[in-house]
Amino acid sequence: MIKAIYIATQHDADLSSVDRVDVVAGKGIVGDRNFGKSNWPGQNVTFIEKEKIDAFNTQYQRDIHESDPRRTVITTGVDLNALVGKEFTVGNVRFMGVELCEPCKGIGDKLATDTMSGPAVVKAFVGNGGLRTNALGDGQIAVGMPFEIT
Repeated sequence: MIKAIYIATQHDADLSSVDRVDVVAGKGIVGDRNFGKSNWPGQNVTFIEKEKIDAFNTQYQRDIHESDPRRTVITTGVDLNALVGKEFTVGNVRFMGVELCEPCKGIGDKLATDTMSGPAVVKAFVGNGGLRTNALGDGQIAVGMPFEIT
């Protein structure tokens, strides 16, 4: 299920929480920084599991916010890693899981502290950083919508 949606209008801009977004096939979320970009596979929409963020906070005694990893859609109850190479539907929008959304140096630097270096943050999120997807259809997705694996 979708727990939250965060978009930013520019690459380094603050994320804003929204309840629903319009999705365009092959382009992503209208109004988001990655709309229409294809610099890497699955750039349209990124998903991350709330459970992975919670596990990071517990394991490393941190308190990062669910938006801090800078993924667009926060989920609960969905094994996103299992969706690589698979189609799934949220609301009336079909997606293709393209690849894991591994953490980058920028996220490591942003989440680093005096007791946890940027490279340590990146290492902690490897395999836990979410899913890159391509939008295969147009429509809306909203907080509370369930996933249907096809």
